[in-house]
Amino acid sequence: MRFNFFSRAAAPVVNHEGAPAFALTPQMELYAAVATAALSDQFYEKADVRLLRLRALVAANEPLFVARLAVYAREHLHLRSVPLVLCVELARHHRGDGLVSRLVARVVQRPDEITELLACYAQANGRSGPKTLHRLSKQLQKGLALSFNRFDGYQLAKYDREGAVRLRDALFLVHPPAKDAAQQALFDQLVRGELPTPYTWETELSAAGQRAYATEADRHAAIRTTWEALITSGKLGYMALLRNLRNILAADVSAVALAQVEATLADAQAVARSKQLPFRFLAAYREVKALPGGRVAGVLTALETALAHSAANLPGFGPATRVVVACDVSGSMQQPISARSKVLLYDVGLVLGMLLHSRCQHVVAGMFGNTWKRVALPRGPVLRNVEEFYRREGEVGYATNGYLVVQDLRQRREAVDKVMIFTDCQLWNSQWDSSNSLAREWAEYRRTVAPHARLYLFDLAGHGTAPLEVRPEHGVALVAGWSDKVFDVLVALDNGGSALTEIEKIEL
Repeated sequence: MRFNFFSRAAAPVVNHEGAPAFALTPQMELYAAVATAALSDQFYEKADVRLLRLRALVAANEPLFVARLAVYAREHLHLRSVPLVLCVELARHHRGDGLVSRLVARVVQRPDEITELLACYAQANGRSGPKTLHRLSKQLQKGLALSFNRFDGYQLAKYDREGAVRLRDALFLVHPPAKDAAQQALFDQLVRGELPTPYTWETELSAAGQRAYATEADRHAAIRTTWEALITSGKLGYMALLRNLRNILAADVSAVALAQVEATLADAQAVARSKQLPFRFLAAYREVKALPGGRVAGVLTALETALAHSAANLPGFGPATRVVVACDVSGSMQQPISARSKVLLYDVGLVLGMLLHSRCQHVVAGMFGNTWKRVALPRGPVLRNVEEFYRREGEVGYATNGYLVVQDLRQRREAVDKVMIFTDCQLWNSQWDSSNSLAREWAEYRRTVAPHARLYLFDLAGHGTAPLEVRPEHGVALVAGWSDKVFDVLVALDNGGSALTEIEKIEL
């Protein structure tokens, strides 16, 4: 299957700022919307509007493409909620074969995703609570049954949480046949609410904190001992470690335990297995950096090393490759990626941009708002460079004059190979001068300075439009997402593929 970037007769439209833009094809629009979906209110688009757009796009695309995209989002982009939305919507539109059941069994990788999928199904079909789900799609039911068979007692107990739909409810709805007597015993325990309390870092710390102590110093010592035991046991997952660095440092764990924390954080294989999105490291870095004391430096260094592993083998950027990395710092980029996160779209763009910067030997980096400003930075320290950008973002204002990046290159007569723009793609000229736009500047730059230059738009919001026509013959490509996997797309593009090439490879 091949997918074009745009319809050859794509008519110009306008973006959320009222500036001329180009609409994406249904495939590219769904890809961009999924890769950037937090399913929470954004600057330009409310969560319910994004959800409705996702539903319409699923209906407008071929079922196999939707299924492949859902697997890609779960297994490569490490997203959890939006693949479940795709499963539910695909079940509403596609029948007659086992595609949906295979997809559900592939996408559901944790027990709590069973209940989340059922809650999503209830909402999509105007129902509420487990008792209204008796008419569950047969293909969803079959896929969930296969998922149930994969989980052991520890996993079921760990993720048996309060909610509109409990795992017990799901068991009654799905009726998964047990694969053996041992699993049937687990299912019976789940029904009776008798699954053993799992050993997790949460339960261990909760138990330590709830005991009676003679003094507060004794309580602190017990919590420190518990953290040390969790660290040395190897049972503290990478995500839990990343999210609890402040607590671990506050507990004043031993030098040996802290050294193990730093070694685990910086271990390349542990980073790969953890499937953490790059901006998670920035969030941890900021939490730790704000702490007093002399033990912080080693943890910050470990976080730098961890993030560097994300782009350690980025091909296509040799010593002779001339690259421009431009980060959008406009007002719409100062938006949290989700209601519970302190990380902004702007942060995501900076992290990805500085990851790229760290691997390029001939690179110009900068930021644009009202103006475009080049910023000289050392190659290597990704998180420290992000913080330097963050400190200086007010120096260029908060408009979205992305055309200035290319205009500057044209006026300098500076030929480069690749221009990378990290943005929400809602670019416009704050002077309302239609003679200056990214589309015009790029065409002129390629005509007069660098005929073989390529422009890569890293779409961090997925609003369905681009500021110029994305076509290989124009040297323009669009990449979407918050993961380091966006760099895999660059490889596909350099080899003549598209942003959808990796999705096409998914087998179901």
